[in-house]
Amino acid sequence: MIERFNEILSTLKKNKLRSFLTAFGVFWGIFMLIIMIGAGRGLETGITDGVGKIAVNSFFMWAQRTSKPYEGFRRGRNWDFNNEDIEYIRNHIPEVKTVAPRLFGSWLSGNNTIRGDRSGSFNIKGDYPEWANIDPAEFPKGRWLNEIDIKQRRKVCVVGEKVVDEMFSKDEEPIGEYLKIGGVFYQIVGVIHPVSNMNMNGKTDESIFLPFTTMQIAYNYGNDVHMMGITAAEGLSASVVEEKVISAIKKRHKIAPDDVQAVAHINIEKQFKQFATLFVGISILTWIVGIGTLLAGVIGVSNIMLVIVKERTQEIGIMRAIGATPRVIIAQIISESVFLTTIAGYFGLFFGIFLLELANKGLKSAAENGADIFIKNPGVNLTVAVSCLLILIISGAFAGYIPARRAIQIKPIDALRTEN
Repeated sequence: MIERFNEILSTLKKNKLRSFLTAFGVFWGIFMLIIMIGAGRGLETGITDGVGKIAVNSFFMWAQRTSKPYEGFRRGRNWDFNNEDIEYIRNHIPEVKTVAPRLFGSWLSGNNTIRGDRSGSFNIKGDYPEWANIDPAEFPKGRWLNEIDIKQRRKVCVVGEKVVDEMFSKDEEPIGEYLKIGGVFYQIVGVIHPVSNMNMNGKTDESIFLPFTTMQIAYNYGNDVHMMGITAAEGLSASVVEEKVISAIKKRHKIAPDDVQAVAHINIEKQFKQFATLFVGISILTWIVGIGTLLAGVIGVSNIMLVIVKERTQEIGIMRAIGATPRVIIAQIISESVFLTTIAGYFGLFFGIFLLELANKGLKSAAENGADIFIKNPGVNLTVAVSCLLILIISGAFAGYIPARRAIQIKPIDALRTEN
């Protein structure tokens, strides 16, 4: 075995430059394949983690100006959802499981939050407890809004972690303390930590959440509702429920049925399907490009083996003359080809995984420092790595087979007469 290994090295040393360039082609092919697979996996993980545990069968909608005149109303009319819409959806559309209205304190700009000598500008949102069923979150301290807060219109709030960082010292306990928001005092009952990147009108950790009913009264929103999050009942498609809800809303507010602008909406179910299609497309493209690049390297291996066979014509003739069978000749050449592709591919695999690990550490460090990272944990699993090695071995065998077949087609007497 050791002798055979030394013979292969000796053969390749005679063709140093060609061997190096060919090996580099294989190295680059497997290196790029690993990098693309790892990056694709990192992108998929980043998007999946960004969506978090948000309800897949949900959709969000909000009012916009009408784009068509209808029943005496002019084009470009401003309108809003209202409390009656919420009750109508709950009571008349059985396909709906959850309705969660939301208010935005967009007019509360500037330093809208004060505590002692500290002030800050945060996103103010009014919510129902049901919102957490659509976009779940964690509460490292305290709790989320509840039904009693809604019914009694309590002046309580749940704050994001960055709000705590700005409005409190490190050793201060925020739960039970008060914040003055838009001129009204609210007691903190919880600290929220998002598990998704679904940021409606501002990041969750930079937001303050008030009971929906309290916010309506405290800031004179009247009967208005700015947004609704809705989930479909079990076993039903969100797209079907979405169409039915939007149709009912248009009818209630005298909006043209074919006015596609008046009710803006985001369907999470459709988003998930698009992501799934995107990931499949990225995976297919990655393997096509990677294997194509690898194939170019393998073709290079086949070419150099043809050169080596031509230079060793006399040696092959002598081996045939003293009784070497075609199988022995084929095995010898294929083993040299497999050796070259495996060694080059192994280094490509090693450096590809090494680079992905470095990138992973850099991304984790950036995320810890507060950067928004869309790629998480890029890398390849053991199955992919083993598959790549098998592809290399099989490719090496194919690369050596054509030169090997050509070698055994040379008659021993003709090979002995050949001059190198």
